[in-house]
Amino acid sequence: MSESCCGPSNSESSVKSSGATATLTGAATVVLVGNPNVGKSTLFNAATGARQRVGNWPGTTVEVTEGPWKTAPDSMIRLLDLPGAHSLLPAAPDEAVTRDALLTDSGPDRPDLVVAVVDAANLARSLYLLSQILETGVPTVVAMTMTDVAAGRGAPVDADRLAKVLGVPVVPLVARGGTGMPALAEAVDTALSDRSKPIAPHLGADVETAIAALEPQLPDHYPARWLALALLAGDTPPGVPAELTTIARTTLAESSDQPMDSEDDGEILIAERRYAWAHDVRAAVVTDAEMRTTRSDRVDRIVTHRWLGVPIFLAVMWLVFELTTTVAKPLQDTLGGFFTGPVADGAADFLKTLHAPQPLIGLVRDGFINGVGQVLSFVPLMLIMFVLLALLEDSGYMARAAFVADRLMRSIGLPGRAVLPLIVGFGCNVPAIAGTRVLSNPRHRLLTALLIPFTSCNARLVVYVLLAGIFFGSQAGTVVFAMYLASILLVVGIGYLLRNIMFRDMADEPLVLDLPPYRRPSLQVLGVHTWQKMRGFLTTASGIIVATVTGIWLLASIPVGGGSFGEVQPEHSALGAVSSAVSPAFAPAGFDDWHAGAALVSGFVAKEAVVATISQSYSMADPGDGPADAPLSDQLRDTFRHSSGGHTIPAVLAFMMFLLAYTPCMTTLAVLRNTIGLRMTLMSVALQLSVAWVLAVAVFQIGRLFW
Repeated sequence: MSESCCGPSNSESSVKSSGATATLTGAATVVLVGNPNVGKSTLFNAATGARQRVGNWPGTTVEVTEGPWKTAPDSMIRLLDLPGAHSLLPAAPDEAVTRDALLTDSGPDRPDLVVAVVDAANLARSLYLLSQILETGVPTVVAMTMTDVAAGRGAPVDADRLAKVLGVPVVPLVARGGTGMPALAEAVDTALSDRSKPIAPHLGADVETAIAALEPQLPDHYPARWLALALLAGDTPPGVPAELTTIARTTLAESSDQPMDSEDDGEILIAERRYAWAHDVRAAVVTDAEMRTTRSDRVDRIVTHRWLGVPIFLAVMWLVFELTTTVAKPLQDTLGGFFTGPVADGAADFLKTLHAPQPLIGLVRDGFINGVGQVLSFVPLMLIMFVLLALLEDSGYMARAAFVADRLMRSIGLPGRAVLPLIVGFGCNVPAIAGTRVLSNPRHRLLTALLIPFTSCNARLVVYVLLAGIFFGSQAGTVVFAMYLASILLVVGIGYLLRNIMFRDMADEPLVLDLPPYRRPSLQVLGVHTWQKMRGFLTTASGIIVATVTGIWLLASIPVGGGSFGEVQPEHSALGAVSSAVSPAFAPAGFDDWHAGAALVSGFVAKEAVVATISQSYSMADPGDGPADAPLSDQLRDTFRHSSGGHTIPAVLAFMMFLLAYTPCMTTLAVLRNTIGLRMTLMSVALQLSVAWVLAVAVFQIGRLFW
């Protein structure tokens, strides 16, 4: 990388995401940079609305969000939301992405301007990062968020005074309500026209002398002042000769009155000077009144309490699942009946009028419509779930949940920072495993990656709700919550075993987490977050389901031992043969049936396909399954009653436990292989299948004593 400097904007800006390239012709590139939880993503959503894409930074698995921002009627810029960072001397890959994005000097990802997002309620901490941003020489505008919180604490920030002290524009705003966004857009347009470099903080005569002595010796990979300070702090950025760090240490020792006996002395000195500058700036722009106990402080005393935190977290999650299943069930039944009734029958009648062959009618009616329709009936459920989770996240509670969960994890010796990827795993295992790369310790990454497949992802939720609704009625929400609780206990239990078997020498790592203030959720933010998750679910699930439905129909149409293609009972087809070969392994767990076997086989590819496979296998039912037009719920009850010898409830619970613990999907395995290697991935799969089978058998064998 070369030195970042001011110059004309690129004629075309682009960012690579998921193999595709989106362009904004003639658009300047503006990056949002700030600490975690300063309101950066809220500002991004307010600027771009729903017109945004998420992709990995080139060469990494760290996500960067981009979108167009119309700052004026005739002005459109390309806005990038970079990962939250505490420093530009990275301790993790996400911070390295932020550093690289700021210091890139060529190509479409070169930043024309930085919008540094600072938290008015925690100004000194934000100014520490801002001091490094100013050293890059990239034109900068400061967006000051949380101004209402700072005022509520009796410590309002004088934005005009701060702008004079820093020498860059400062715009106070409340992004949730859009307050200040027009002023920020105007400041950004003006700064892009002026192209003036910011003035870097003065860090003391000795440090400035050392910088001046170093600069002539430095390569042009990075901005000279920023690189000099990085070397003085003991950090050697990529592409910089290691011997320069030794030269920097000697130079600082010669120019400083303080002794430099340890390798860490330079880092400590530079950090102290940055914090001193930050506190001096804060003192000049903030008039502190008597500190007030805020509403967030009062609530945190309860929700993050040592003993009350975990029960409160569990109660909140139970309420989420109870509301989801209760509200969504009537909508789900209506949609399911619509697809499997009028839509399926209408499509079949239409194809018959065209004299379509019976196999094609079967594929459309029993395959696509019944299979895909069954999954689409879960759209209301997923929508309600995503809204509730977005509500918890936007209100500030999810950060507290991570804090509470961290205590539980560290009580068995797991790394504190690994709590965050594990929490992501309850949404989807794929980005959670990719997210383990933010952990600096390779053994922490390995342990966390081995545990993530045991977190219950959203795709499993669809199956839980189907079975819980059929077999547990009004208790469905509690049963679904119990599955998530079982997932947490499973992660803790497996983590404890692995820690004591494979990771005995691994040191603990504390969790560094900023707790944002509690806020009234924004309808716009809720809408954007919900739409992003819903779109991702539908996009992923639709392709998987169509492919699986087609494959299942083909297998169910191929006769084994006689018959013709498309006119064979499923149990006597290739699907039945494969499933029947697998199902005896589940006899001790109470679901030795080819329908269950088929569902689990397709679930190995993707859990989104389990419901479609169940629906499809029964829609082509043979006489042994009862009437082909019997409700799916009745057919499932008959299956589990027969396979379990009358112990229906233990068998269903065993099936759900196996579904929870065994391999999430093929995509997860692909990401695992890229993250921890083939050998450890195979070990992970063996562990998942073994744990799943043992748990399922134990649940059934113990449960049959009571039911």
